[in-house]
Amino acid sequence: MNLSNFDLVVIGGGPAGSSAAHAAALFGKRVALIEQAEKIGGAGINTGTIPSKTLRENALVIAGVKARALPCLSVVVEKDATLEALTHQLSAVEKLVRSDWEARFDRHHVEIIYGAASFHDAHTLNVIGRDGAVSQVRGDYVMIATGSSPVHPPGFDFTHDRIHDSNEILEIKVLPKKLAVVGAGVIGSEYACSFAALGVEVHLIDGRDSLLGFLDRDIAKHIQDGMVQAGIKLHWNEKVVSCTPSTGPSESSVLLTLSSGAQLTVSDVLVASGRSSNTEQLRLDAAEIPVGARGLVPVNGWFQTVVPHIYATGDVIGAPALAATSMEQARVAVCHAFNIMKKELSPILPTGIYTIPEAACVGATEADLTSKEIPFIVGRALYRHNPRGRIIGDRHGLLKLMFHRDSQRLLGVHVVGEQATELVHVGMMAMLGEGTIETFARACFNYPSLGDLYKYAAYDAMLILRGVNDAG
Repeated sequence: MNLSNFDLVVIGGGPAGSSAAHAAALFGKRVALIEQAEKIGGAGINTGTIPSKTLRENALVIAGVKARALPCLSVVVEKDATLEALTHQLSAVEKLVRSDWEARFDRHHVEIIYGAASFHDAHTLNVIGRDGAVSQVRGDYVMIATGSSPVHPPGFDFTHDRIHDSNEILEIKVLPKKLAVVGAGVIGSEYACSFAALGVEVHLIDGRDSLLGFLDRDIAKHIQDGMVQAGIKLHWNEKVVSCTPSTGPSESSVLLTLSSGAQLTVSDVLVASGRSSNTEQLRLDAAEIPVGARGLVPVNGWFQTVVPHIYATGDVIGAPALAATSMEQARVAVCHAFNIMKKELSPILPTGIYTIPEAACVGATEADLTSKEIPFIVGRALYRHNPRGRIIGDRHGLLKLMFHRDSQRLLGVHVVGEQATELVHVGMMAMLGEGTIETFARACFNYPSLGDLYKYAAYDAMLILRGVNDAG
């Protein structure tokens, strides 16, 4: 059996794995990337980030026009519209992003190996190719970046064509008439909003009593209000105790029985009950690497496993399990492994929630600061008081800034409304530069622009410091 030797072997071609391979190759390392799927990209390109956001962008065309209520324009989703038609540019976007990744690999001589990898020992991997042939690959360093897959809780028949997980929901042919989303986490909430904007009757079911508990409560309330306004029916403190597809000739419905005893008949069900790391087939025991709950791989601050030359990044190590953070984790790990330069993962990482309205945050919430007894003040600015906000028709958006009461340092940024996932980066950069209220008071923003919200949120905080109540 031939044995190929590399400086770095990366298992998994999603955002984390691809970033690791590219980073190492940039510095002249010989890199192999092993991908089990037919195409590189992982959930980032193939099933999650880009596909779901493409659906959302098309939904925004409809939701945005409805929200702005232009008398001269009406947008209606055709009866029996297909998801393929509604995401017609998805394939093109996927191909372009994937071709960019592949071009970088080719330019820096990353060897892509298609097959299923498992550990033979701590340095060697067995790879079963598409033709069934087995080869071995050896790496001085190994990166585990195999991503995650949707959890399939018991009681749901995922072989049925009307019961879906988040990996295959966009493969359905006909737009659902009535959709139940089980799980009000980020994925469930995002899909609930997108389908509701497309005119689907959506029911969101969750065993908790509120939405997205990790968000600032004002931001979560704005999202929930937007859901209600969009017609989404919220079922809190409920669990699905049975899920029964119809057995008639058409098999056109699914009956859900909830823990309260209520019953709900829908055309389709999307189960979004979390994700589990893709580590089951890696034979991590052969490399003496322990595995935690849901297949999570424990790592240290440099993303090393208990075996120092084996690293793990992305979804396989757990939260935050976002594409952006996964890519940064991979770059930090590669720099640490090869002692390329001093690079650490920033403690200030943004989160984007692509609901309708979208939301984003970085840093501390009010609850965080209160629990830690840190003195703080809050500055707010509303989209409806901002000329650009009025132009785009966002009457409900909010920028909320958390400042330390004494030092006036910016401690947290929370945004809900159009372009929130872009707007949050202004605050993130200010936090990285240890910015204060004065930073925004001195800054000059384009007019009209949403960026100007930062100045007026800072003014609001200044008035609070002075004991002035500007309720307008």
